[in-house]
Amino acid sequence: MSWAGFKKSVNRAGTTLLQKTGQIERTVDREFEEEEAKYRIFEKECQALQKDSKAYWDAMRAMTSAQSRIADTLEVFYGAADRASEGAMAGHAYKRSVDDLDTGFSRELDAPYRTTISEPLGKMCAYFPVVNEHVTKRNKKLLDYDAARSKLNKLIDKPSEDPTKLPRAQQEHDEAKEVFDMLNRQLIEELPQLLDLRVPYFDPSFEAMIRMQSNGVQRYFADNVRDDYAAGQLDAQVEGVLQEMRELSICGGN
Repeated sequence: MSWAGFKKSVNRAGTTLLQKTGQIERTVDREFEEEEAKYRIFEKECQALQKDSKAYWDAMRAMTSAQSRIADTLEVFYGAADRASEGAMAGHAYKRSVDDLDTGFSRELDAPYRTTISEPLGKMCAYFPVVNEHVTKRNKKLLDYDAARSKLNKLIDKPSEDPTKLPRAQQEHDEAKEVFDMLNRQLIEELPQLLDLRVPYFDPSFEAMIRMQSNGVQRYFADNVRDDYAAGQLDAQVEGVLQEMRELSICGGN
């Protein structure tokens, strides 16, 4: 951290302390607080969804692994006495079916689940640190503005013998207010836009999850959805929404 940055951090810490003791007035922006609260709920739910989706997939993999081990045991159990018996042949047929199911699971579900559910969730969650940096910057500029306003008011209430102090304090106040207002307005305008994009962004993921659960491990996509996935149309839909997100300043856009 540079010396200038260190001084700013110290000054902001002092401003925070003075606000807690009531010596400096703290600016309260209800509109921003409401939008940030909605965003924080969205952030929390997305992170929980990402964690749960991974746990779900790990559980599916654990289930197929356990099923394979059960099939191995049954094949050995029934084939130990007489390999030509009906039980031994049934055990072998069951083992072959489970092996085919496990192979199909990896081939038909692994890539689609990763592409339509895991990766979109990961991409969405990757934007939260970027947005949070903008919120943090806004909060720091708010401290600068509150400190500049307090300094200006003190000089107005108790003029200094130095005639240059008041104009300088006024300039510092105006500059701090301009920077804060710009960042604050940007977040108030763009946080709702980010939240509005969540529905079209996650639609393909939720559709894939529902179809997979309702139709089972063999055929969880309708023909048109499988065709759309193969043709890259679902990817295109997700990428289209991602591009809209990238254009938001709080997500790293210009």
